[in-house]
Amino acid sequence: MESITKGYLQHSEAINPHVTRVKAILKKYPDISKLMVRNPTTFVYIILIVSLQVTMAWLVSSQPWWVILIAAYTVGAFANHALFVLTHECTHNLIFKKRIYNIFAGLLCDLPNTIPTSIGFRRYHMKHHSHQGQYYHDADIASHWEAKMVKNIWWRKALWLAFFPIFQAIRPPRIKEMKLVDNWTIFNLFVCIVFNAAIVYFFGWAALGYLALSFFTSIGLHPVGARWIQEHYLIKPPQETYDYYGPLNKIQFNIGYHNEHHDFPSVPWSNLPKVRAMAPEFYETLYYHKSWTKLLLQFIFDKNLSLYSRSVRTKRTVGEPMHTEMYADSVSS
Repeated sequence: MESITKGYLQHSEAINPHVTRVKAILKKYPDISKLMVRNPTTFVYIILIVSLQVTMAWLVSSQPWWVILIAAYTVGAFANHALFVLTHECTHNLIFKKRIYNIFAGLLCDLPNTIPTSIGFRRYHMKHHSHQGQYYHDADIASHWEAKMVKNIWWRKALWLAFFPIFQAIRPPRIKEMKLVDNWTIFNLFVCIVFNAAIVYFFGWAALGYLALSFFTSIGLHPVGARWIQEHYLIKPPQETYDYYGPLNKIQFNIGYHNEHHDFPSVPWSNLPKVRAMAPEFYETLYYHKSWTKLLLQFIFDKNLSLYSRSVRTKRTVGEPMHTEMYADSVSS
């Protein structure tokens, strides 16, 4: 047990805080359950943003490298991050009633990423919900070797964020009871390869470079990349989960409402602000972030923050409540 928890800022064997809070909220405000619906309109946003990225790749394909880099950082990163948020909606089956349609929608979100992420995310994210803070079940927790290598040194934290997609991609093998490769994984890879080949054939390598840079910056050293820090890094312990109530929620599909999401994973992005509005006293006392940019700089330069600034559990207490059939179905995928 000591080898698992050693180094982490907070060890907790208490019940998952979202479990106790959601029970209290539903007891006092049972009408919140009416917010647990699907939002098919989300699929329209997926099509629009994928189309935007393909168009951008075409527009910058004849430009010098520095124009491509600026375009990827100022436009592509926001677009790709939004697609990650919509992949998250697909993972929770919050767009269509049939799970298979949500899977295909997630594969569509994946296209501008240049590498396959949708199917893998679908698996380990559901374990993050049901095993929050468990080292061998929650891939959101940094691996020990990551934390030991990065420490609290500012330039190492900056590099870690810059290459965060790589670190995230090599965590799943440590996760127990998770199948890493199956037919869906192979199909996800196949779709990405075909799409990448089409981009190169029609627009050239520079266009593919734009998409790759958009992918890396969208979850890396960029204001929207601070979302990975915002969600569960212990800025104000013992609080485990944090919200972001800033302006970028408007174009990032309310992904900042992370406490509300963990409390009610069957509520789509469009209804998450309504959860807080219906039960304000349960959220107003929680610390939240107003700026991803400020948080990004705080994480990099604050010596008190490191990859060990997380709350961990050595065993499962009680997982996230499965409020509706749609959530239970997404876990079984």
